[in-house]
Amino acid sequence: MSSVAKTVATKLDWTKVITSLGLTGSTAASLTAFKKRNDEAKKEYLTLSSQSTKVDFAHYKSVLKNSKVVDEIEKSVSSFKPVTYDVSKNLKSIELFEQKAIENAKLTEKSVLEEISQLQATLKDIESARPFDQLTVEDVAKARPDLDEKVTYMVKNGKWDVPGYKEKFGDLTVM
Repeated sequence: MSSVAKTVATKLDWTKVITSLGLTGSTAASLTAFKKRNDEAKKEYLTLSSQSTKVDFAHYKSVLKNSKVVDEIEKSVSSFKPVTYDVSKNLKSIELFEQKAIENAKLTEKSVLEEISQLQATLKDIESARPFDQLTVEDVAKARPDLDEKVTYMVKNGKWDVPGYKEKFGDLTVM
């Protein structure tokens, strides 16, 4: 992690992130759980890093009868060299994953913004529409010409029943 990323990570106000992004439900809970795990890992790291890693072999030689075992262990510990791994491949795959995630987030943001603008336009249309009881047949025919054509077709062919009407509202005929 770069020094800039570390600086930003320490200054990050998690509650502000959740509220500013408007996160709710499982997303906010997941982010809060991540923050908690992150804080616990930092605390564990600080606790372990402050402890001494020096082993007092002289103490064990004086306590144990078989000092050869302690000598062998001391020799193994002093000759131990940690293995280094080339993590560049892993870092590249993480960077690719991060780029894909950013691209997907941008596409999602774009689609959400488009949907919001469509919903706002629909809401504006609903708010500016006349109340239903003030509509006339001409208004409905003007708004939905296909309904006017369908009614004309039904009248010409002698179809006086609207499909599904009786099932939904019942049969109101007296005879």
